[in-house]
Amino acid sequence: MIPAQVDSTSITSIKGKSLDSIIDWFDQHKQSFYTLGWSYLKNQQQMEEVFYRSIKKVYKELPRFKKEISLETWITSIFIQICRELSKNKSLQASEESEPRQDVFKALDQLRDDEKEAILLTYVKGITKEEAAQLLQSSVDEMKESLFSGIQSLRKEMGDQSAFNGCKEYHKDYIDYLERTLERPKKVDFEIHIYHCPRCQEDLAGFQDVMLSLLNLTEAFQDLQVPVGFIEPIKSRLREEEENRQLRKKKRIRMGLVSASLFALLMGFVFYTGVFSKVYYSWTEEDQQLRAFLQQGLGERLNLEAESNGVKIKIKGVIADDVKTIVFYEIEDTKEDSQYMMHYRDGVYVENEHEIMSSEADPRYDLPNLESDVNKKEKNVYRGQISLPRLTKEHGTIKLWITKIQKLDRQAVDPNGFIADEDIEYETGKWDLEIPVTKQPSVDYALDKTIKVEGIQVRFDKLIIAPTATLLQFSINNNQLKKRLETLSIDYIEVNNKKVKPDYSLGSFSDLQQDINWTTFQTNFDAYLGEKPKEVNIKLNAIYLTFDDQKTIELDASKKYPQTFEYAGSTISIDKVEAGKPAIVVISNHEIENRAYESLQLGIVGEGEMEGFSMEMSSEDVTVDKNGVEYDQYSSVPYEEIEQPRYFFTVQTMKLSKENPKEKVIPKRLEIYGYYTTKYLEDVVKISLK
Repeated sequence: MIPAQVDSTSITSIKGKSLDSIIDWFDQHKQSFYTLGWSYLKNQQQMEEVFYRSIKKVYKELPRFKKEISLETWITSIFIQICRELSKNKSLQASEESEPRQDVFKALDQLRDDEKEAILLTYVKGITKEEAAQLLQSSVDEMKESLFSGIQSLRKEMGDQSAFNGCKEYHKDYIDYLERTLERPKKVDFEIHIYHCPRCQEDLAGFQDVMLSLLNLTEAFQDLQVPVGFIEPIKSRLREEEENRQLRKKKRIRMGLVSASLFALLMGFVFYTGVFSKVYYSWTEEDQQLRAFLQQGLGERLNLEAESNGVKIKIKGVIADDVKTIVFYEIEDTKEDSQYMMHYRDGVYVENEHEIMSSEADPRYDLPNLESDVNKKEKNVYRGQISLPRLTKEHGTIKLWITKIQKLDRQAVDPNGFIADEDIEYETGKWDLEIPVTKQPSVDYALDKTIKVEGIQVRFDKLIIAPTATLLQFSINNNQLKKRLETLSIDYIEVNNKKVKPDYSLGSFSDLQQDINWTTFQTNFDAYLGEKPKEVNIKLNAIYLTFDDQKTIELDASKKYPQTFEYAGSTISIDKVEAGKPAIVVISNHEIENRAYESLQLGIVGEGEMEGFSMEMSSEDVTVDKNGVEYDQYSSVPYEEIEQPRYFFTVQTMKLSKENPKEKVIPKRLEIYGYYTTKYLEDVVKISLK
């Protein structure tokens, strides 16, 4: 059984270090999560996607984490939910595996979801039945029932021809008896019955054979190795998104008032052309974003209202497409001068979500916009928007249930729009609203433009313009053996001389491979509201490269350190090599000017067979912006001000342990497999549309 790793990272330290500490936590626990994820997905691209989405969701939901369950149990529940969502994508083909392992996976795939997950959590991830029950949101008894029926189903799948005719009243005791956890009085009664019941003897023997075969299942999963450098591209992608999110400006420039004469002229024009209603409501709508949609004839202006405990919630409008659904609202406190906002799935739910909306991904987390002119006018009124999942139907009614809204305290909101968990206050009530909605169409434009970046082909495939977002699909050809382009960062795209910036709240993800060499990506941008595009200019920002450059350095704990070695044009110091429980190796390189790499793909090899070893890594790094200004990890990095930061490792600490914590480990070799680096770009790709 794969042991559950010790959660050495406390919730306090994770909150303190934010995104980087969450990434480090996943890096330390990646083996067990990789194993769990592979049992659902069996596809390398989807494995990267599930880690990426899980880290993002943990980062977003961490302020609301409650300590009733362990941190690892809570994170595992998020990981499993995303695995379930991704496993529904049947278009991605499973990677080829050796036949024995395929047989194991095929047998598991025949089970019901609750049976499969009960077996995976108990016998593969190695957690207790109580923790597994929490994760599956069931009781321990229901968990045991799923485990029992799953093992019985595996008996059939594995060709067990024996009769399943044991006495049903004793089925519930099989697992506890074989695991030697059955209480003594029950154990005595069970053994007396088994002794006198040949049918139960045969049935229990067959059941035991399958439980023993689960050890082979565990070994099959243990053979799964996390690819070298698996976390690094995910880390680069997440860090880039976080920086861009923090750089996004929350202040919006309010459109100037139209002079009386111009307004009169406009009203005369629209009256005679028959579009009075559209333009009138567009120009009289205070919410700038809703007004922009209405001016384009998109979405619907509504006037729905519900009141509870002296708080009125009004729905002002809704816009939906194939990307997401946006509901514009106004909340008025009629009792006192307080402002409130809504957060989806935090007191706000769509009762019929599974009927009309997609479950593939969570919508964006909408931050408060207290600095907009419209929200400075009245102390008891807040106007905002809430993002919901995309519609799966062309028309429908959103049954919105609101039981809790969040109080906005201007003093508690940090510069990025977040409120510390301990400072959040809520108003409870019951607001039920039915919102009619029609999905607006998206338009696809073929690009078919191929360029070379650092000698690697990049093909721009498609521009998708939806009312709520602009999407760019591009593909990277990584058929080179020594160098790979992991991610392409885009500064903006310009459509008809109008720039739209990336919107990382929607994610930037890799899609299925179109062929063996090309990998397709999709980056999301802000909405483009304008005329039909004639030309698209794509401003490239940066690329993230992986280089394969292997080097082996022999280690000897009996020698004196530090010692140095040369790698990729730099001198790296081995500061510490220590055998122990665990073994510790520390390397460093504080010279970052003109350094070829930012971080290394590496590992430690211990004495003896590598089976049963686990490794933890931690690092110190320096943040460097595009202009060469440095910020160490103890500095307060002003993300709103710095441009395109890079992260150079300065100290890397590796701890190598064995499954038996009392067993001493002797480090023998430092293996470097390659390195990562970022390169800035200033290229503009110009594409004319037909």
